[in-house]
This record gives sequence, C-alpha cells and structure tokens, in this order.
Amino acid sequence: MQLSLNIPALLFPAISLTMLAYNARYLAIAALIRQLHKQFEETSAQPLRQQINYLRKRLGIIKNMQASAIISFLLAAVTMFLVYVEMNVWANAIFGVSLVFLVISLILSFLEVQLSTKALGVQLKNMEK
Repeated sequence: MQLSLNIPALLFPAISLTMLAYNARYLAIAALIRQLHKQFEETSAQPLRQQINYLRKRLGIIKNMQASAIISFLLAAVTMFLVYVEMNVWANAIFGVSLVFLVISLILSFLEVQLSTKALGVQLKNMEK
C-alpha cells in the first residue's frame, strides 16, 4: 500500500479527541476520589471501600489508555516524517504500530467503561437498602 501524508494525518484529530475524552474521564474520577475520600474518613463504610478500589483500578486503566494514545499520536507523527523523507517501508511499519496502539487504547477504554458500570452497580445496590 502506498502511504501518503494524508493517511496518518487523519489520525491526528481522532487521537486528539480521544485524549480529550480520556482526560475528562480522569478529571471526573479525580473529583470523585476526593469526594469519596472525605466520606470515607467520616464513615469508613464498606461500599465506599469498594468504590475506592474500583476507582484505583480505573485510574490505572486510564493512565494506560492515555499512554497508548500518546504513543499512537507520536508514531503517527513519525510516520508522516518517514513519508516525507520517502522511507516508505518504515513508514508503513510504524503506521501499523501506531494503529495497534490506538486499538489498545480503545480496548482499554472499553474495559474502563465496564469497570465504571460495576462501580455504579455497587452504588445502586447500596441505595436499595
């Protein structure tokens, strides 16, 4: 396949928007952790402990989501440089790796949403009592 500058350039807005969404999730979780920490110091309730454990796992996943997206972004930039200097074999290989990191980031995002749903289930179960 002949890779042009346009193909990796298409990833730039997609990865940028993905990273914005990941950052928004991170900031929301950070605010929630601060809120739960305050409640936990007051009550030490078991559901809060479960929520905090889920949030700790989610933060780790989000960190890896962001890292994968950043690597994908950097590799897309390297691909554009390689296309520019006409190193097409390397450009194709690096672009493929960039896509792999983007897919990893999206899979991690899916897993984080699943974990988020479990955490909400804990909260809803606590409200039923």
